[in-house]
Amino acid sequence: MGRKLAIGDIHGGLRGLVQLLERIDLTPEDQLIFLGDYVDGWSDSANTVTYLIELAKQNSCIFIRGNHDDLAHRWLETGELNQKWLEHGGQSSIDAYRNFSEDEIKAHLKFFSEMFNYYKDDQERLFVHAGFTNLHGPDFEYHETGFYWDRTLWEMALSLNENLQPDHQFYPKRLQHFEEIFIGHTPVTRIGETTPVHKANIWNVDTGAAFKGPVSAIDVNTKEIYQSDPVHQLYPGESGRN
Repeated sequence: MGRKLAIGDIHGGLRGLVQLLERIDLTPEDQLIFLGDYVDGWSDSANTVTYLIELAKQNSCIFIRGNHDDLAHRWLETGELNQKWLEHGGQSSIDAYRNFSEDEIKAHLKFFSEMFNYYKDDQERLFVHAGFTNLHGPDFEYHETGFYWDRTLWEMALSLNENLQPDHQFYPKRLQHFEEIFIGHTPVTRIGETTPVHKANIWNVDTGAAFKGPVSAIDVNTKEIYQSDPVHQLYPGESGRN
């Protein structure tokens, strides 16, 4: 029986992803749940998507939509340019697609359009890029953008009194719907960490690959953690989002 592995933000750092999967010693029986943000950062944004498309032919893969993926998808599909996107890694994706053929781009558009906003497994675990805001759970969310932009879920977990029990009347209702929640989006390097961080029932697996951290994965059953080298070391001469 294979493992179930959640993989954090990649941001075009394909060399980090390949190294990570080598260290995982990936087998075809392993299921991979990617938590989003495959593009924007290092020079391999487009190549990362190509690699993931091929990887899904070997392994069971679930691809969650990240905010950077949504922005890149909009640009590829309509030419929409968002100035903030350009400032936060978008230009690297534009550069990465310059030599791609129409057929390759068409395949990538299909990949982006088929991503999931969130995924729930049969053990009451949620996988989502950023979070959700509806107290009744993600199925009741009014605007799908929250799934890949929200930061309040993680901020709430960071600020929660560790002595507050889940059955307490003040315990956040958003956290009561799932045994565990796995997210990316907000690098844990912002709080001085370099490995996935566990707060309340949330695991944040974004370890800052876009900046100076590694690409990380966690076995959702055993909680064993795997990591690449810091991605910036694998792309000498590039700045990523630093």
